[in-house]
Amino acid sequence: MDEFVRREIIMEHYQNPRNKKECHDDSYIKVNTSNASCIDNLDIFVKIDQGKIKDIIFNGEACAISTSSCSIMIESLIGKTIPEVQNFIENFEHMVNEEPYQEEILKEALAYQEIYKQNNRKNCALLPYKGMREILKKIKEDI
Repeated sequence: MDEFVRREIIMEHYQNPRNKKECHDDSYIKVNTSNASCIDNLDIFVKIDQGKIKDIIFNGEACAISTSSCSIMIESLIGKTIPEVQNFIENFEHMVNEEPYQEEILKEALAYQEIYKQNNRKNCALLPYKGMREILKKIKEDI
């Protein structure tokens, strides 16, 4: 994926984030995730049904990288099983940290393929994934 396409994807998801709205439904698991060094502060709400991600909603204030990363993550994870979610998160983290990963799994998330070149932006791209890891931890504790 070339740089122009990556920027286009990031800007599209920043300007028109998917599933960014208020959530007042108690059937969703909620987690707050934030970056101590900047404005990024996101609430992520996940609805799980029979071991699959049925829906994800987010809200809050965040930079272009965190907002777009969350939007892309949401589109990528809805409908996936918990093991598929874990695999997606691991591959994304590996990509951002310059470790081996499976490109075909990440699709639009490949827009962050070279985020490692801006070390301070890695935390922004990883923020929603940190939130999803907390959700997965909560699920495991409830089982």
